[in-house]
Amino acid sequence: MDLKKYIADVPDFPEKDILFRDITPLMLDGKAYQEAAKAFSAFAHQKGATLVVGPEARGFIFGCPVSVDLGIGFAPVRKPGKLPREAISVSYDLEYGSNTLCLHKDAVKPGDKVIIIDDLLATGGTMEATVHLVEKLGGEVVGLAFLIELTELEGRKKLENYDILTLISY
Repeated sequence: MDLKKYIADVPDFPEKDILFRDITPLMLDGKAYQEAAKAFSAFAHQKGATLVVGPEARGFIFGCPVSVDLGIGFAPVRKPGKLPREAISVSYDLEYGSNTLCLHKDAVKPGDKVIIIDDLLATGGTMEATVHLVEKLGGEVVGLAFLIELTELEGRKKLENYDILTLISY
């Protein structure tokens, strides 16, 4: 199935000269959404994942079906103030400013084999920060999976020590 057909191009969103790749048409089509989830599940199974981690919010959209399919846990990575129990955090730089991500301190156990799933690999900053959180808690990142990769932004360079699956490339 050509999943690229289910991605809508939205020019000038969220600001002028940005071409936004909208994944909601894929999510609205049950077969396309299922195809993406199956590909992620197969990758996670091949890597022997024992835990799925997903950054908010789109990492939840693709990570949770994999967790359910494989019968393994899902740990959300959230912005500050969104997790109710003790959490660890990491801050990282963006093109304009910075961001912080948090993970419950007990979400990842030493030795967990973790697959991290998100919708988009662009500059790699969010994924690099998420990897740092998982490894800080003793997890082994066995794979990174993305629906879309924007290759011209070279985010893969920050993640070159990890096995990466992308389903669509632009």
